[in-house]
Amino acid sequence: MAMKLCIALPFLALAACSAGDKAPEQAEGGERIACAVAGSAELKPVCAVERAEEQGRLVLVVHHPDGGFRRFAVMTDGSGLAVADGAQVAVTRLDGDRLDVSLGADRYLFPATRKPDAPQPEPTG
Repeated sequence: MAMKLCIALPFLALAACSAGDKAPEQAEGGERIACAVAGSAELKPVCAVERAEEQGRLVLVVHHPDGGFRRFAVMTDGSGLAVADGAQVAVTRLDGDRLDVSLGADRYLFPATRKPDAPQPEPTG
């Protein structure tokens, strides 16, 4: 039976700006997800997630500790996330209550909830 996937992220506050020459150890913002960026092998809860609405669709902006970011569109059919811009394709895999998303040298673990009557996210890549 097909299950619907919903990204379970609470409403997020805007990230605050920080001054200084050294990159912070974790991104600014309220909601954290585990991530491994720039080829790191270890997943740590150091990426901040911000919600935005663009052209009627929900977009999640994942902020990296070094100031970089990735944008993902939440799929309306409940199948997960897709890259919101850029030419790279995300590889997604549902792992229990987490959606594992790999994109280039970066990897993210989003909280997810299964719902009935929607396609399973299939591995892409």
